[in-house]
Amino acid sequence: MRAPIVVRGISLTGLRVVTINDELAGLVADDQELIELLRRFGIDDPELRLDDPQWIEWIGGKAHWYKVALRDRPRTGRIRSRG
Repeated sequence: MRAPIVVRGISLTGLRVVTINDELAGLVADDQELIELLRRFGIDDPELRLDDPQWIEWIGGKAHWYKVALRDRPRTGRIRSRG
């Protein structure tokens, strides 16, 4: 059985998409925002659920990681100076 809450991969902005029962719940930038989001959706004691695989599945990035390392970002070309 799949966990009802899924924290999806890290975007280039460092945000993670959160779904609850396959419905988009929001975007979070850290565990504190995730806890607050879960609280707004009526999850009791959300801070105790973060590491419980029966409640939350972390996919596309390690649990509790939100920032993208610079070396992992795609290259976008160089800015040329005028001169």
